[in-house]
Amino acid sequence: MLLRVLAALPFIGILVGISFVNRVEPLVLGMPFVLAWIVMWVVLSAIIMAIVYNLDPSNKHIAADGEEVRP
Repeated sequence: MLLRVLAALPFIGILVGISFVNRVEPLVLGMPFVLAWIVMWVVLSAIIMAIVYNLDPSNKHIAADGEEVRP
């Protein structure tokens, strides 16, 4: 359940959040606020998906050297 909620966060952040932050001012690092919001969520999406991948129990069968381990 937690993995599904984490995986849904980028979708919610980008699609739902845009309607709340749709303004040009203030500028963030020289970008309009809405563009900075999208860039932030793209970066956060990669981080969140890495966390989901590491927490997913179906990925535990792969050994550190890349060899598949059979239970």
